[in-house]
Amino acid sequence: MGERLREWISPIILLSSNPLSLLGVVLTTTGAVLWLFLLPNMLSGRASHPYMGIAMFLALPAIFFSGLLLIPLGIWLKKRKERRLGLLPAGKVHLDFGSPQVRRLAAFLVITTAVNVVIGGQLSYRAVTYMDSVSFCGQTCHTVMQPEFTAYQNSPHSRVECVACHIGPGANWFVKSKLSGSWQVVSVTFNLYPRPIPTPVENLRPARETCEQCHWPQKYGADRIRVIDKYADDEANTHTKTVLLMRIGGGKETRGIHGVHLGPGVVIRYGHQDRQRQKIPWVEYNDGKGRVTQYLEAGAQPGMEKNLNVRIMDCMDCHNRPSHAFELPERAIDHALSTGEIPATLPFVKKVSLELVRKDYASHEESTQAILAGFEKFYREQQPETFRQRRLDVEKAAHAVAAIYARNVFPAMNVKWGAYPNNIGHTDFPGCFRCHDDNHVGGGRKITQDCNACHQLLAMEEANPKILSELGLAN
Repeated sequence: MGERLREWISPIILLSSNPLSLLGVVLTTTGAVLWLFLLPNMLSGRASHPYMGIAMFLALPAIFFSGLLLIPLGIWLKKRKERRLGLLPAGKVHLDFGSPQVRRLAAFLVITTAVNVVIGGQLSYRAVTYMDSVSFCGQTCHTVMQPEFTAYQNSPHSRVECVACHIGPGANWFVKSKLSGSWQVVSVTFNLYPRPIPTPVENLRPARETCEQCHWPQKYGADRIRVIDKYADDEANTHTKTVLLMRIGGGKETRGIHGVHLGPGVVIRYGHQDRQRQKIPWVEYNDGKGRVTQYLEAGAQPGMEKNLNVRIMDCMDCHNRPSHAFELPERAIDHALSTGEIPATLPFVKKVSLELVRKDYASHEESTQAILAGFEKFYREQQPETFRQRRLDVEKAAHAVAAIYARNVFPAMNVKWGAYPNNIGHTDFPGCFRCHDDNHVGGGRKITQDCNACHQLLAMEEANPKILSELGLAN
């Protein structure tokens, strides 16, 4: 038995008779043994922690494949050295497959190669799968990606994987994204990244190849009712509502928001002066029927587009924060009041919330402590009876406001209120008014700023809008 074992181990000794190949054998064996122990987790493709995922799905394959590369490299280097020293014949070496030792070596190579193909294929597949996971994208570089990942978790696309929008289908963009990610790894490693991370993402894949895998402007969108809640900062937190009828449009029609901008044959180009695409002095509108009109901002000269960054408009020019939207203080607190996260019956709760959430804090830990303490101080000193009877509501409101700050402001990344413009609408940021400012003229016309082109105002900051009662939508 011992002699037979030595005969089968002899190929290993032959292959690893140099330090480099020996190191390769150790690394490959270590990788294979670890893979065997971690096989249940490997098959599930899940890791309890993003850094455990890096160890399992990235570091382990690196160890395994490095070992496989070192084995032949060591053999080749040793062979070259021995030939240079005259220890090997200069001519070709003929293998005699009738020799038992040669046959055992061949059998060993075939078996180990088959095993390595199985292990290597599974490791490669899991490594690629893990690099496409939400955990890898959002949690690996925790500080850098924390703002975007937090916003993503609170977005309508929180169940959509990051790669579905940022990469999309096909090998071409997969390779491009990984090459781009290589520099991002270097930036994080050597602390070269800017704070906050600049947007929009340059060279992002066209929306028609990503967004329109699920959404498409050719599908007609019916008009929709939108209700905007607003609370005053008085003692009663007076509640009013604005009601809009949004004209979505689209399909084969050229009316409504989508119809005008993305209707059949419509192509819009625009030139922007700044990186965030907020200053747009030049717009070209092709209506798809043979008429092309150029609109210039007051003071702009024909031909100026040659000195601008010109872009073909798509979904991302309006929906620029579809999964990573950050709120502004007043709107975030109004929303929390309307959903009951902040009890709207607490006296002055809107006023206190705004005062505390707008302050600067060095970290989330500091903001949470300061906001909780600020609520307690205000109600204990200014509203003692309310504090005595409704202490739980005061604490609930304080925690809700602390959570609003934590998901919108990130001191470590210098992300403050309003750091990232959202181009939907025109109340918080210029948005629509970047072009629809009644200041872009072309062909004897202006780009309209008529409110009714996109929506009809049905009620404006009314306590009990009649239209909601008529539609059966009143609370």
